[in-house]
Amino acid sequence: MSSTDLRGSTGPSGSTALVTGATSGIGRAVAQRLAEQGARVVLHGRDRARGEAVEKEITRQGGTARFVAADLTDAEDTLRLAAEAGEVDILVNNAGVYDLRPTARTDAAAFDRHFAVNTRAPFLLVGALAPGMVRRGRGAIVTIGSSAARSPAPIGGAYAASKAAVETLTRYWATEFGGSGVRVNAVSPGPVRTEGLSAIFGDGLDVLDRVNARGRVGEAEEIADAAAFLAGPASSYVNGAVLYADGGEVSTLPG
Repeated sequence: MSSTDLRGSTGPSGSTALVTGATSGIGRAVAQRLAEQGARVVLHGRDRARGEAVEKEITRQGGTARFVAADLTDAEDTLRLAAEAGEVDILVNNAGVYDLRPTARTDAAAFDRHFAVNTRAPFLLVGALAPGMVRRGRGAIVTIGSSAARSPAPIGGAYAASKAAVETLTRYWATEFGGSGVRVNAVSPGPVRTEGLSAIFGDGLDVLDRVNARGRVGEAEEIADAAAFLAGPASSYVNGAVLYADGGEVSTLPG
């Protein structure tokens, strides 16, 4: 390997990272992990109080973070987020919405909201921030996908389609930007124990333990470790990959 092969590699230490949906669940865990590894983290969310709480928590632990509120259902607000984040070396597209209804009960507004947040917002953020990474010759973009994109179920079609779309975009971006030192990858989690999933399943969350070979729901920190790997120099030759972090799926939701 020549001394220049890894010149474009980006690692969390000393980098600036924008993490969308960083006020809870997987996004919060990713932000904390990157901050632990030395990144200056720009936290995104809708709720300022929750965002500032995460910011204080990271600061208290010796990290560096600042919060920017934005509504990703609004294209202009999404672009404002990119502008306020400034020059970032790592972009983690984590923010997402999911409404697990059957098709006949999913109206146009719900469908559009899934694609606005889960697909269009990452598209706009990559379009706004990747050119700066290209100019600097380095960068890492990590998108949080979903096993729903490849494991059909009788509910949640709009959510699954929006995640399948962004995983496809990940491969296209890897081709578009990979030659300029910017790596683009995705993590595709199975069910993860988060506030959002618990709100949907309540006491029945344990039923999801039966959908993967590990026999348990994942933890947000485990997905954060996968995202941090893809954002760091240890994955310098990984580009255009969708990393399955799902415990080894064996079936769809039991019914």
